[in-house]
Amino acid sequence: MTTFSLRHLKLRTGEQFEGPVDIDLEPLVLGGQEYVPVPSTVPARLTVTKAATGSVYELSFRVRLQGPCFRCLADAVLEPAIRAREYHATKAADEELRSPYVGDEALELSAWARDALALALPDKILCRTDCAGLCPACGKDLNIEPHVHEEPGPDSRWAALEALRADDASSY
Repeated sequence: MTTFSLRHLKLRTGEQFEGPVDIDLEPLVLGGQEYVPVPSTVPARLTVTKAATGSVYELSFRVRLQGPCFRCLADAVLEPAIRAREYHATKAADEELRSPYVGDEALELSAWARDALALALPDKILCRTDCAGLCPACGKDLNIEPHVHEEPGPDSRWAALEALRADDASSY
């Protein structure tokens, strides 16, 4: 877990610290599937700006995320650019003005980066935008082997109900 010590930052109102940091990222688990950041340690840029009532934290980084496609389970790769901003009030009674990533004079970079990455991901992670997925009948990858199946015949378990419907229709 990567943290950044705020203890040594002695900023006055309006002053700013900007510098590079390396952040350790853990794999994300979405929909029961694991998405791994490659490499697991990414270079980032951290900016801390001292405001009159608190501090503004900005984090930016790029990450390569690998895992299965939501539709066909083939390898999918995303490379989102992340830009996140947090405000932490110095003396605030309202919890909404306090960042959950700031505590004990440290900034929890790994947790913040993980949450920012999760928020930046698309609804479905796909290997390509036109992924056809898997065939619901046989399970084959429709990207590799596009095909259609013949329409299945009626289920024999419903034959008795079909006979009742046919008798009902003939009585009119």
